[in-house]
Amino acid sequence: MPRILTLLATLVLGLLPALPATAAVTVPVGAQFTDTSGNLLHAHGGGVLKVGSSYYWFGENRNADGTFRYVSAYRSTDLRTWEFRNHVLTQSSAAELQVANIERPKVVYNAATGRFVMWMHKENGRDYGEARAAVAVSSTVDGAYTYLRSFRPLGHMSRDITAFVDTDGAGYMISAANENYDLHVYRLSADFTDVTTLVRMWAGDHREAPALFKRGGVYFLLTSAATGWQPNQAQYATATSITGPWTAWQNVGDPLTYGSQPAFVLPVQGTTGTSYLYLGDRWAGAWGGPVNDSRYVWLPLQFPTSTTMTLTYARQLTIDTAAGTITPTGTGYDRLTVRHSGKCADVRNGSTANLAPVIQYDCNGGTNQQWRIQSISGGHVQIIARNSAKCLDVNGNSTADGAALQQYSCGTGTNQQWTLQDAGGGYVRLVARHSGKCADLPSSSTANDVQFKQYPCNGGTNQQFTRSEQ
Repeated sequence: MPRILTLLATLVLGLLPALPATAAVTVPVGAQFTDTSGNLLHAHGGGVLKVGSSYYWFGENRNADGTFRYVSAYRSTDLRTWEFRNHVLTQSSAAELQVANIERPKVVYNAATGRFVMWMHKENGRDYGEARAAVAVSSTVDGAYTYLRSFRPLGHMSRDITAFVDTDGAGYMISAANENYDLHVYRLSADFTDVTTLVRMWAGDHREAPALFKRGGVYFLLTSAATGWQPNQAQYATATSITGPWTAWQNVGDPLTYGSQPAFVLPVQGTTGTSYLYLGDRWAGAWGGPVNDSRYVWLPLQFPTSTTMTLTYARQLTIDTAAGTITPTGTGYDRLTVRHSGKCADVRNGSTANLAPVIQYDCNGGTNQQWRIQSISGGHVQIIARNSAKCLDVNGNSTADGAALQQYSCGTGTNQQWTLQDAGGGYVRLVARHSGKCADLPSSSTANDVQFKQYPCNGGTNQQFTRSEQ
């Protein structure tokens, strides 16, 4: 960080109330966050900027209909205890923001001007025809930002967006263009409020949600495919120059990026080194919920070599910002064992196909017997098979007794939404939202390869499961 920024931050932060001293904290994966006042934290699609010893998290805070309400800012020293600071951009910040969509705000600091610059994607609030970038500035990190304008960079469409300051002080903006089929890297002007040149383009790759970071002289660009609210396989490319040449896209994470889409990658630098934290959004639109009900998926990135990275799931993280360490705990996957038989819920033959039956089978530790149970709106969950990244689903959205349970690509259907109902004694029932019926092993069979069905909940042990982490 430039010395001028460190000095500025010291002066500014000295006037602000002190935050708690940093210590190792536990951060859940796939949860909502609350601030120090107990309010839900809304920083969706956002990014984090470190100023002095504090991290500032900026992101989307939307109206119930999904349109722009605020860009909200929060402050933390430990990445878990977040203090609400300000709605730094609001509908009253500019006339064109009164009805708008503002997405993926990213704030960078310009050491030459002493100003904080916010880049974002702007639409008119009615459709996605504008496809514009927008920029705002502030003299303080969490003060009111002055909205400058929206525009199409060098005449190109601009949607999902991020901003990046290189180690030499140069600024860049990366955005999806041409209906998200192209991805552009722009060099910013000296004050970071405009674009000057298009320095790199991926044409026809259909990538969005860019997150750019640099590690050991290597640039990593992490992206998502363009599938709307539904998660997909994240991919990344690397280069030793931001203009390229870049490697081919490489997969990272599972086929759904653990039910998330990239938003940002945060370097966490401390006394023992620097860790890199993936910040992803589990968008509520994927299950038909409002944007502000989205969850946050934070996971540590790991680097087998200087030019490759991996992303694995966890139940929670221990983050020590002073040391610069991030330690995952638990796999985040559960085995579901039927009480009456002691057998496991299993995707038949380890299939990855839609409509593959979900059966009971002797527990064997296979990934087709491991499930990610992720919270969604209204106290419901989706139950996702590890081997296929597909959802536990009631065939045909049927409400009839005897309808079969299967796996199917995750979507917004309530036949893929379940309540974990306490059955006492450490057991749970899986109750389908659309029908109110229970996952049931017909006739209380103890045989292998019997398919689960739905039936009215009746208290039977063939409708009760234990949940144990694998």
